[in-house]
Amino acid sequence: MRVIPREQHNVSRKDISHNALRVLYRLREGGYGAYLVGGAVRDLLIGGRPKDFDVATDATPEQVRQLFRNCRLIGRRFRLAHVVFGREIIEVATFRANDDDGSGARHAAEDGRLVRDNVYGTIEDDAVRRDFTANALYYAIEDFSVRDYTGGFQDVQDRVMRLIGDPETRYHEDPVRMLRAVRLAAKLDFDIEPATAAPLPVLAPLLVQSAPARLWEECLKLFLSGHGEKSFLGLEKHGLLEVLFPETGRALRANRSGALRRVVLAGLRDTDRRVAEDEPVSPAFLFALLLWPAYCRTLVQLERDGLAPADAQRRAADRVTVRQLDMVALPRRFSVPMQEIWLLQARFGLRQRKRVMRMLAHRRFRAAFDFLAIRLAGSDSHAADVEYWRELQASGEGAQAVASGSGPRAPRFDGDGDGATEDDPDSPAPQRRRRRRRRPATSGQG
Repeated sequence: MRVIPREQHNVSRKDISHNALRVLYRLREGGYGAYLVGGAVRDLLIGGRPKDFDVATDATPEQVRQLFRNCRLIGRRFRLAHVVFGREIIEVATFRANDDDGSGARHAAEDGRLVRDNVYGTIEDDAVRRDFTANALYYAIEDFSVRDYTGGFQDVQDRVMRLIGDPETRYHEDPVRMLRAVRLAAKLDFDIEPATAAPLPVLAPLLVQSAPARLWEECLKLFLSGHGEKSFLGLEKHGLLEVLFPETGRALRANRSGALRRVVLAGLRDTDRRVAEDEPVSPAFLFALLLWPAYCRTLVQLERDGLAPADAQRRAADRVTVRQLDMVALPRRFSVPMQEIWLLQARFGLRQRKRVMRMLAHRRFRAAFDFLAIRLAGSDSHAADVEYWRELQASGEGAQAVASGSGPRAPRFDGDGDGATEDDPDSPAPQRRRRRRRRPATSGQG
């Protein structure tokens, strides 16, 4: 263990959440060890502002609950204590063991993956079982020192992400660690240490073992936390992009001009800007962007097969969505508006007044127009459309139509590729279901 005294680091109590300090001091007064741990210590050391403050202790979850009336216990695989202060939650975790007594409790695994981990241990055990050295630093409240058991303090100074232990073993235990390495390096502007980076392209296929719902959450962290462009470049560099987004990866490889890649990067830069300026961002728009190359490639293939443009657009949208669901659990509340953004792109070339006004009043118009503008990064072939619709929105009538949002319902999708759009006069008219007349009740006596 290396102890870095207060005068040799820049972590200060004035930068730590008041509620986190309350938890630390209460645990200490109760006779337990109490440490600020993980990302909060790492971020404070590099001058950042942590969003969350986690605490590690030798107190069991039940003992933590005895100290705090505002505490609730969560988790099955490993129990945690959440101390609730209004909207802020301080997570308190008991030190976890790196291994048990040999009974296999920690490594009850299939194909090397970690599936059970519910053994308490010492602070030394807790440190070496964490993922990266930069996340294994402990700020001690009793003397304001930083405790380092894995060399993480120097790695933070050197701005390096380094896995604790053998990288291949750690990635086999939890393949999502590969995405975390890329995400944290992008977020912190760190380099991934060579031995930590080397297995990534080879072990990338392990990601298919991860739950799609977990990969969905990881995608939101990768791309909607203000460092989406760097995350994308990191995934691309380390061979993870084509596993996480297989259809997009193939489309980008086939697009020799690089136009599709320029669109994706431009959109991610704009998303990062919106996050930095505290503007709203939408997962639907994000995935419309990330899967746009796949949609374009599939659309071209379907049109070559002889499908009419409108049918090919709907079929391509459904096909790309369904295939991506095998990897990432994209919820329907986001996949439907994502498809609407794609399908509306073809309508920006229309100029008939009736269709123009209907387009302006469409509930996805603003998102679809923003998407059209981002596409200029790939080609200026639709620059005239962007200018036309931009000027139209600035006009009084156009602005009123956009603000009204009273247009027809957005396109419906029934999941099998042939859902008709209700606001498209060229699509088949919807069939009305005839209601069966109810017979009057009888007494049953004939």
